[in-house]
Amino acid sequence: MKIKLLTFISVVFVFCSCDDLIEPAIENNRGLKDMYAEAEYAQGILLNAYTRLPGNSWSFNDVATDDAVTNDISSNYLKAATGQWTANFNPLDQWTNSKSAIQYLNIFLAEADKVKWAKDDNVSVLFRNRLKGEAYGLRALYMYYLLQAHAGVAANGELLGVPVLLEPQTSTSNFNVARSSFEDCMKQLFADVAKAVELLPLDFEDATALPPGYDNLADYNRVFGQYARQRMSSRIAQVVRAQASLLAASPAFSSGSTTTWDTAAKYAGELLNLNGGIAGIDPNGLNWYSNAAELSSLGGGVNPKEVIWRTDIAESNNLESDNFPPTLFGKGRVNPTQNLVDAFPMANGYPISNPAGNYNAANPYANRDPRLQKFILVNQATAGVNNTVITTASDGSTNDALNKVGTSTRTGYYMKKLLRQDVNLNPNAVNNQRHYRPRMRYTELYLIYAEAANEAWGPLATGSAGFSAYDVIQALRKRAGISQPDLYLESIKSDQSAMRNLIRNERRLELCFEGFRFWDLRRWNLSLNNAAEGIKIQANTYQKITVEDRLFQEYMKYGPIPYSEVLKFNALIQNKGW
Repeated sequence: MKIKLLTFISVVFVFCSCDDLIEPAIENNRGLKDMYAEAEYAQGILLNAYTRLPGNSWSFNDVATDDAVTNDISSNYLKAATGQWTANFNPLDQWTNSKSAIQYLNIFLAEADKVKWAKDDNVSVLFRNRLKGEAYGLRALYMYYLLQAHAGVAANGELLGVPVLLEPQTSTSNFNVARSSFEDCMKQLFADVAKAVELLPLDFEDATALPPGYDNLADYNRVFGQYARQRMSSRIAQVVRAQASLLAASPAFSSGSTTTWDTAAKYAGELLNLNGGIAGIDPNGLNWYSNAAELSSLGGGVNPKEVIWRTDIAESNNLESDNFPPTLFGKGRVNPTQNLVDAFPMANGYPISNPAGNYNAANPYANRDPRLQKFILVNQATAGVNNTVITTASDGSTNDALNKVGTSTRTGYYMKKLLRQDVNLNPNAVNNQRHYRPRMRYTELYLIYAEAANEAWGPLATGSAGFSAYDVIQALRKRAGISQPDLYLESIKSDQSAMRNLIRNERRLELCFEGFRFWDLRRWNLSLNNAAEGIKIQANTYQKITVEDRLFQEYMKYGPIPYSEVLKFNALIQNKGW
């Protein structure tokens, strides 16, 4: 992929207003007609949508849930979680960013047929179709982001989405457009995915044999080959469809949607069978952020087995600087809660509340699910390049201790997941390591399938995919290191309600700190107000403490339409309560 060139083009369009793309050229700004004979310039409109993708860095909205708090008193997520979330202060807003992306995508789709994409007419058609496919897939993705953040129940009880806009808005357009129903938004999302699947290859890879429907292998690879890796593909668009289907089938949205659990399971299952079904689960999928050998060998847009779509790889230490404990020269920003720690089962798979787990409150980290100490830095665990012992007890002598200084933990824990332990922040020996952020992981897709399949057919039914929710959870827990046979899983495998709780808990553990919990609690209609708890360890005695109360209102399971938009446009109905 021509990263430098494309980045330059995208930056050019970031600084060109939408009006400049629609109205006659102002001063030296270039207009739409300039794109018709200059393909790379034309791509800049599409690339503007890529530059707006959220998730190029970690948001850590987890600190607004019962999974974590932050010691950064300026955090907007902290403010939102403690009573300051309003329609004109919304750190979770996607309205402006996603609608702007859709505007650029609509401009591109309206103009793409007029562009000479290559000197050869046949190749020009291939490029045109591919780039339009990317635009349809991206438009579906941004619709998903908008529904996740802004869909909700209006005062009249109707479940509304956002305005469906399929044409570029101009200076003469009517901007006072009403919100479409949630159902109509989902129909449009599905239609866009269908167009993307029609026009795009499953993945961008060089073919050794000519795929059906094409007549020149060299031309095919020029357009659909590996240089376009990490662009929107058919596989990625289908993941968007599965993600959106899960949202629509969930309790908070199902009353206004014809999308069912069966639909969500079907879409996820089709993709998982392309990955080999249960056998396709990456045995090293827990280590995608810490596998040094794998990370050092990644290049040219290649994904590891666990990852479907990712950001670019870059060398840095910013994540560690923000989240290492103070004795490792970090700021300790994200502090996991006792709530999350308690969600990790015992090594034999039983919850800590089950007597069969043999949980010992006086030695709480012993014999636990191995993911606990992989993802969370507990008292007396080691971290960093020198395996430094980290003491989080309140009577500890270092700044790692509970509430010792402004960069100390507030909960008795530090985040360990996502961090490279081979990063050194010591001013005398600072180094960087390779990092990237997955936009989509297979583990998420397997969990989508497990949740939807269990709700649609129960724990053991296999549906058309040929495997069950039980099969997925069994494989993920085995990978995690739960003792085999997994006696707790076996004890509940015929109980849909118990399996639902386990699947939700596995999703909480596997995807912790990756920005899922905030949205999951809302789509499940679960309480948002579980206080964030921590642990105070003094003289080897463990005392649970309340660290931060959550001050959400019931209506906040749906996010607001921006207050400024509702003021400007009377056709926009606000979600109830905001």
